[in-house]
Amino acid sequence: MHANAVSVPRPTSEARERLRQVVIVGAGPYGLSLAAHLRALGVDLAIFGKPMEMWRKRMPNGMHLKSEGFASCLSDPDGSFTLKTYCRERGIPYADSGVPVTLETFTEYGLAFQQRFVPDLDERNVDQIAPVTDGFEVRLSDGELVYAKKVVVAIGVSHYAYVPPPLSRLPGDFVSHTSSLHDLGHFNGRTVAVIGAGASAVDTAAMLHVAGARTYLVARAPHVDFLTPPSDAPRTLLQRIRYPESGLGTSWKGRLLEDFPVLFRRLPEAVRLHIVRTYLGPAPCWFTRNLIVGKVDPIVGVSLEGAEIHASRVRLHLSRTDGSKQHLDVDHVIAGTGYRVDLDRLTFLAPPLRGAIKTSHGAPVLSRNFEASVPGLFFVGLSAANTFGPLLRFVHGAKFVARRISAHLARTRTPAPDRN
Repeated sequence: MHANAVSVPRPTSEARERLRQVVIVGAGPYGLSLAAHLRALGVDLAIFGKPMEMWRKRMPNGMHLKSEGFASCLSDPDGSFTLKTYCRERGIPYADSGVPVTLETFTEYGLAFQQRFVPDLDERNVDQIAPVTDGFEVRLSDGELVYAKKVVVAIGVSHYAYVPPPLSRLPGDFVSHTSSLHDLGHFNGRTVAVIGAGASAVDTAAMLHVAGARTYLVARAPHVDFLTPPSDAPRTLLQRIRYPESGLGTSWKGRLLEDFPVLFRRLPEAVRLHIVRTYLGPAPCWFTRNLIVGKVDPIVGVSLEGAEIHASRVRLHLSRTDGSKQHLDVDHVIAGTGYRVDLDRLTFLAPPLRGAIKTSHGAPVLSRNFEASVPGLFFVGLSAANTFGPLLRFVHGAKFVARRISAHLARTRTPAPDRN
């Protein structure tokens, strides 16, 4: 945990003329949903980033979303432009559950949402956010400065990609993370090991096989646990009472985690961290089973002890629980090892600002309105999951976030400067 005092400069009179009430950093589902709600409330804002960039450029072609259709929607103020609406307008097969949502469909839906609700999105990236008196200085990729009373960090998970130490020491040409892959065609004819047994690892392994790679799935788990496919039979009243449906699964626990994230914040920290880490773990979806079984070579029940370059290939050193050892030589290795929130990895936060943010286990400590210990600075998405629960790990959390933060920012805004 760290939080240091920070001294800040005062913006010039010229800078004050360019002051915005809110700047949103990131144009994924959370950033776009929040912008849509703020605009409806008349809040002066600017939003920066490439729309749906992680989904368009950092996920393997051909994959499907883990969440069901009803839980894969961005949030507009009226709740009218859902994924269901988008698919109906374009004749795309859709069901609230049971029909996997393709990456292509979801990405195109997100872009259509942006064009409809956030048409003036600025696609420049943010290079640095620094504190100034009464707000923040935001430096854009072309050097332009924008000033904001409040900043919402709505970045994607790729900033937090975790690569195990044995792999992180390898040259970049030999190792990747699942969050940095889109077109897998260049792996055709090559041998690739994917580390992990979660959804991202299994999806990537499946798409590698389709792309023509000889693929190994290497995992500590004794076997790959696929999620159970939804039943086609209508649920009885008793089933609906005992196992209520939510975007976080069919259970009372999922229902409570979805409906009461603010109360989740009040749980003891150790309990919150355990639930975020373990609830709805990384198990792959049922529809990937046929793409894996008999097509991808599983090496399960092993730990990765080390990795090195040997004869221009990657040699993985593996060990089993019985003490036996083996090695595996591949052309490339991909870490499907998930994400770990660590604010120190957000280099676009100027060091004085980053050092002033109170953190716990690498994540920002947030108020009930998502505000960090630095007044006016807000975090959403995975950055906020340790505070508000596993809902914030999924697109489905965008509705709660957009409604809560937009109402708070509209209520606490100050008069905007006259730009005429």
